[in-house]
Amino acid sequence: MRGAAIAVFISIALLVYGAINWYIFLRGWQALPRLPWLRVAYAALFVLSAGAFVAGRFLERTNCTDLTTAMVWIGSFWLALMVYLVLPLLLLDLLRLSNSLFHWWPRAVMEGYQTAKLAIFCLVLGGALTAVVAGHVNALSPRVARLELGIDKTAGARRELRIALVSDIHLGTIIGNGRLASLVDLVNAQQPDLILLAGDIVDEDIGRVIRDNLGETLRKFEAPLGVYGITGNHEYIGGAAAVVEYLNGHGVTMLRDSVALIEGGFYLAGRDDRSGKRFDGRLRRSLHDLLKGVDRTKPVILLDHQPFDLDSAAAQGADLQLSGHTHHGQLWPLNFITNRVYELSWGYKKKGSTHFYVSSGYGTWGPPVRTGNRPEIVVITLRFK
Repeated sequence: MRGAAIAVFISIALLVYGAINWYIFLRGWQALPRLPWLRVAYAALFVLSAGAFVAGRFLERTNCTDLTTAMVWIGSFWLALMVYLVLPLLLLDLLRLSNSLFHWWPRAVMEGYQTAKLAIFCLVLGGALTAVVAGHVNALSPRVARLELGIDKTAGARRELRIALVSDIHLGTIIGNGRLASLVDLVNAQQPDLILLAGDIVDEDIGRVIRDNLGETLRKFEAPLGVYGITGNHEYIGGAAAVVEYLNGHGVTMLRDSVALIEGGFYLAGRDDRSGKRFDGRLRRSLHDLLKGVDRTKPVILLDHQPFDLDSAAAQGADLQLSGHTHHGQLWPLNFITNRVYELSWGYKKKGSTHFYVSSGYGTWGPPVRTGNRPEIVVITLRFK
């Protein structure tokens, strides 16, 4: 049943992807001059760009090569370009519909309609390319967000805890050793006591991570209290058991519906990702069950990749919940959707005595482009009673 559900989901996604691309292709085709060589070149370039991501992802599951890498990179940029082509083209079609009803376009446009269509399409394409290039530069420029919070509990002898939070690294073809090494240097420069990786550490298939030996770079994280991580939905896409085994073997202690008592002073609880049931039938423990044996007089820090049901964490007495997953939309205007789906799509919120922070993430999924926000690591200073 799970295999059939995944097959249906993939089929629907490919149909939607194909329909959007056909719409963009058709509008470009209609705008081009009727020159055979130009239209053949346009069609060939379009098919290669639109098909590269799907084909590259499929092929790299069996054999990662320079060719599959190039295909994934080309296709990833195309995903972002597709967004910034389809939005203005839809707006233009609405304007065309309005003109057919009210005839408000200037006569000069109507008399030179084919020239106007080509000029407008070139403007749309130029604007989309500019947005993608700027978004790529932005995606390569992480910020350090800082947060200071007070927790009205004692944590043994410790009065202060400095946490470096990183979510959604998406290690793989797009985020390789270079970006990971930059992340490690940036995190280590903050001199954290504890490093927390809030899911989607690996993008999809673990094969690429193993091939490029990214684990040895992960080992270079430095924190006296260690490096802890949890699964996200992307760990399940690539096969959670293999990913967790690899990360555990390379310096990251993975918490899978488990709790660790740190220094005898505070608890660190990590929830397995809620998508586990869909991928391998694994039903995660309820938060009540997970925290059943926890001494609530000590601070409780909770890691949960997807920031759903914040009320539950507050009701169960967690002092701080850290999440990721949303990317805050990653590409504008998708942040408006994530703002509707999640109570907290990005940033800080407090409910009762529970603090929440949802990170926009360090890496990217799909396009190596961010236009809705900047990538980040989060340095959280906790002060105890």
